[in-house]
Amino acid sequence: MGTAENIVNIGGDQEFLMTQKDFDEIAALAMTHTGIVLGNHKINMVYARIARRLRVLGMNTFRHYLTYLNANFEAESTEFVNALTTNLTSFFRENHHFDFLRSEAFPKLRQQGKKRLRIWSSGCSIGQEAYSIAITLKQSSFPSDWDIKILATDLDSNVVEKGNQGIYPADSISSLPKDVKQNYFKHSPDGKTIRVKDGVREMVYFKRLNLLEDWPLKGPFDIIFCRNVVIYFNKETQRTLFDRYANLLPVGGYLFIGHSESLNGISTRFESIGNTIYRKIR
Repeated sequence: MGTAENIVNIGGDQEFLMTQKDFDEIAALAMTHTGIVLGNHKINMVYARIARRLRVLGMNTFRHYLTYLNANFEAESTEFVNALTTNLTSFFRENHHFDFLRSEAFPKLRQQGKKRLRIWSSGCSIGQEAYSIAITLKQSSFPSDWDIKILATDLDSNVVEKGNQGIYPADSISSLPKDVKQNYFKHSPDGKTIRVKDGVREMVYFKRLNLLEDWPLKGPFDIIFCRNVVIYFNKETQRTLFDRYANLLPVGGYLFIGHSESLNGISTRFESIGNTIYRKIR
């Protein structure tokens, strides 16, 4: 039992006891296994997310949960990681990236005439980014004899499965143009959900992948999306990650990052060619 001095104050009615030591241990595990940096300003977020596991498991303290986690790490680690990862996404989020694909990247890649295209959506969340890329490819009318594949990966196994299903609330496409809705999505009979049409879904392959572990990926990829992922990592982890991405891209390959991210001071292997759009130079 923690003393009054080291019990974390969440505010309001606190359902479960969590001490500063508990939070520090959770933060250390998160850093080791996901690369995510959790400062004390994330205490309330961590409490809310891990509390869900305590309810499921019938526990009443975070110390009890941590004891269980450490004793059953192989079985519980996926639930632990899933609870901590943030999954905020939408179709055609940061739309200028897809405009660039349509107007610049895809035409240049078609001119190369190699008839093979590989794209990686890393940190794909529930798949809307990967499907937005696939729709943009469809709109770009690549010849039917091209070998095109999109790999979509995420740390959270739950969102990977959701992405693979391709089913979303109907209002998730409310802001999209009418022709996009009609051509690439199908409404459920009750109108509450939509499903990505098979012609788009078949272009995307979903896999769970921890970016900090070994990558069973041979590459090369022509385009890599890593958007709003590295903001949770420290600088050293970011440098390692972007170096690994560079190793999987040919010179001239494209890297897209999130609106609040930058490679400045992180990597010298890319040049900026647009708003959070980079091209590999070495």
